[in-house]
Amino acid sequence: MSAPATGVSSVDFRPMQEIDLPWVALEDQRLYPYPWSEGNFADSLRAGYSGWVMTLDGAHAGYGVIMKVLDEAHLLNISVLACYQGQGWGRRLLDELCDVARAHQCEQMLLEVRPSNTPALALYERYGFELLGRRKGYYPAPQGREDALVMRRAL
Repeated sequence: MSAPATGVSSVDFRPMQEIDLPWVALEDQRLYPYPWSEGNFADSLRAGYSGWVMTLDGAHAGYGVIMKVLDEAHLLNISVLACYQGQGWGRRLLDELCDVARAHQCEQMLLEVRPSNTPALALYERYGFELLGRRKGYYPAPQGREDALVMRRAL
């Protein structure tokens, strides 16, 4: 496993709280052309999904949301702020989310990813996720709809 960039003295993870939602929704808007709304994040927390915030030296750096279904975890959202991307923090956040899923007795993690999201796809492949299939027209896209690649990894 590659280590995240040096120069950061502390990395922390804490459960996402309602007070985090305006920041999380704003960052999602900055990162994605089709972001989750603050309401989407709020609904996820109300439904009992596991939301997490990553901080580096006390500064917000990323977030993720997983949903547990029986013995499976479904990665719904994982995001690292643009200024921290490409430094190993996405992998570190994914490590934490997998640890959370294992702690809840999940045996595997599933996710969907846009084929056009090559950085995320590369991360998942390096992490050991395997392609299970494709969901046609799953995501909104500028020219209509984009497929989703469905991936799985044993925990």
